[in-house]
Amino acid sequence: MTNGEFNKLIVGSEEWCSFPDIHIPAVKARVDSGAKTSSLHAFNINTFRKGTELWVSFEVHPLQNNRKVTIRCEAKAVDRRSVKSSTGISEKRYVIQTTLNLNGQQWPIELTLANRDSMGYRMLLGREAMIGRMLVDPSSSFCLGELNQDKLNEYYGSTSNQTSGLKIGLLASNPDLYSNRRLMEAGEERGHEMIFLNIKQCYMKLDAENPEVHYRGGHLLSSLDAVIPRIKPSVTFYGCALTRHFESLDTYTLNSAEAIAQSRDKLYSLQLLLKNGLDIPTTGFANSPMDTNDLIEMVGGAPLIVKLLEGAQGRGVVLAETKKAAESVINAFKSLRANLLVQEFIKEARGKDLRCFVIDGKVVASIERQASPGEFRANIHQGGTASVVKVTAEEKKLAIKASKTLGLKVAGVDIIRSDKGPLLLEVNSSPGLEGIETATGRDIAGEMIRAIEKKLNWKPAMPEAVATNNLETEQV
Repeated sequence: MTNGEFNKLIVGSEEWCSFPDIHIPAVKARVDSGAKTSSLHAFNINTFRKGTELWVSFEVHPLQNNRKVTIRCEAKAVDRRSVKSSTGISEKRYVIQTTLNLNGQQWPIELTLANRDSMGYRMLLGREAMIGRMLVDPSSSFCLGELNQDKLNEYYGSTSNQTSGLKIGLLASNPDLYSNRRLMEAGEERGHEMIFLNIKQCYMKLDAENPEVHYRGGHLLSSLDAVIPRIKPSVTFYGCALTRHFESLDTYTLNSAEAIAQSRDKLYSLQLLLKNGLDIPTTGFANSPMDTNDLIEMVGGAPLIVKLLEGAQGRGVVLAETKKAAESVINAFKSLRANLLVQEFIKEARGKDLRCFVIDGKVVASIERQASPGEFRANIHQGGTASVVKVTAEEKKLAIKASKTLGLKVAGVDIIRSDKGPLLLEVNSSPGLEGIETATGRDIAGEMIRAIEKKLNWKPAMPEAVATNNLETEQV
């Protein structure tokens, strides 16, 4: 071992560090020499000017598995670069330069700012920050010392949970999905009692004088202030029936059963949108194979899109590049007695579309989704990428009017840019949070909880609560 190596820090796979310039006294870092650039958890990221310099303000939850503690930071932006995570989602991230303090030694490093709620560690220490300064022993942890809870309480104060707010049920199917975890966390961090309700384990009593909803084991769900329906397509009928029953009990639902049912019927929702003067790609629908040829010509011929009415997250959507291929796909779907739409192909979109997230009649965030190589449709669930985009006033107006037309208080509105102007693709009543929160750094789950508070005239008294623990690494 050389003299230089004797002077290097020996670190494990995880270590505690701090950032004095942005007032973070302690954060646990995942040490990962496979990642080039270091990354810090950040949300509510906004830019502003100090003279001619671009700065960013952002908020940080510095403690792993805890979203009660929030620190607001400001730093000069030194770059904005494209980053691709291990999940395959890429987005543009702001880069800051700040001082890293590790075991009393300090030096400047670059940090990309990213929402790391889907990952376990609030900080990722990449190899650019390590070069010439440390050696990694991946079999060890906290080679530079561990911080106990007393020390963390000294830095951040007590972080015990309190629930003095509303009682909110999350009506969904899988508690481990990112969106469902985030909604549970967002409610808890604002002092509410959050209850996960598995749709299939709820059942109803229909009675004129005493209607009820019961949960597994006979537990009576009678004291909920609000319900957030997150209903997957395969249980739409029963999920809407439950939501409707909660409404009959005067429980506030973030989206109504009627609005969800309308949005899930793709044909009916398109008819409603058109009736209200909203533009969509030219679309055809038929029930007989004899109409296949005219159906194809109706939308301008091939290439065209064939969609299953019951499809979700890009499944059941096929690009037919020739008339013969279109006939084969349409007749194959019809032979299975599947309801389908055919839609004109917007070539100039180049595999891109927009997702506008609407809450209470306002676009709170928007992203542009790019199809993965070889695909025609943008879909981050199938390897596509997402990046922050500034939508036009016309696109915002389109998204807001679409959600209002279907009666949705929360909606993911998909728009495609064409030579004719923006066109509506569809409106989703249970839009996913991971892609848009990761790309924008916005606390969308928190915005949904605040919409409930506003409707029920509840004034927030608590800051933040609990987070996730799903280890992932990223590469720049």
